Amino acid sequence: MRAFVFPGQGSQKVGMGRELAQASVAAREVFEEVDDALGQKLFQLMTEGPEEDLLLTENAQPAIMAHAIAVLRVIMKEGGIALPDKADFVAGHSLGEYSALCASGAFSLADTARLLKLRGQQMQAAVPVGVGAMAVLLGADVEKATALAAAAAQGEICTVANDNDPGQVVLSGHAEAIARACAMVKDFGIKRGMMLPVSAPFHCALMQPAADAMAEALDKTPPGPLHIALFANVTAAVATEPAEVKRLLVEQVTGRVRWRETAMAMQAVGVERVVELGAKVLGPMITRSAPDVTVTSVVSMADIEALVKEL
Repeated sequence: MRAFVFPGQGSQKVGMGRELAQASVAAREVFEEVDDALGQKLFQLMTEGPEEDLLLTENAQPAIMAHAIAVLRVIMKEGGIALPDKADFVAGHSLGEYSALCASGAFSLADTARLLKLRGQQMQAAVPVGVGAMAVLLGADVEKATALAAAAAQGEICTVANDNDPGQVVLSGHAEAIARACAMVKDFGIKRGMMLPVSAPFHCALMQPAADAMAEALDKTPPGPLHIALFANVTAAVATEPAEVKRLLVEQVTGRVRWRETAMAMQAVGVERVVELGAKVLGPMITRSAPDVTVTSVVSMADIEALVKEL
């Protein structure tokens, strides 16, 4: 069995998509459609910067999606491959879940771009800059991270946001609580805690205003039928019904990204091969969580050509 997975925020960089667009009409069409849907020159920002603008959540989220879907479209159109014939499951890390749903046919490309633009705007607006923060814990499992978060909270919000793999967990919440957690890591047998350069505390209760906004947006633009089953972030379980997917997308804004559990669950149902599209970020996490799974990360035209020969 095979799963295709899609990266989340942090995988953006200036220059992304340039080679694809130069080499493939299919890729150019994706970038043009996203630009048209958003009414902005996002592809120019992706390829030329400035970096500080690309890093803005409202730009980074649709940009990462556009790049991943461009890779997918090149595989499909130039490789002559129908994804439902080659993928048993899709999954995505945080915003990557929208990319996965686009790949599965639940959202159009234009709607996915608009939803992610709004999601980025609302996540940024939910908490004033400086009030919230996130930190990555290295050498921490989810049990140690949960205990640390509880001790550091002191009446504020401090919670596990991403359970990425057996040795990497991300905390999110009030900035002071996250700083306390970083200072306390050694007391909990954790190797290191580092503040992340993010502009908002994603995947915690402080994001509730953004969750409410996405609930309203998804009422207006609900997911359609899925042609490929989704492993959902907040449950690490398979979802196939549009109504359930819609509910999980809202929960995901404030809920934990259970990526370690997702990798393990995919392995448990018989997934032997995972293909990561648009970045080389999720592969190592999956390998550490599900060592029997073979992971291929596909970014460049050379990567695409090699994958098409194997599929």
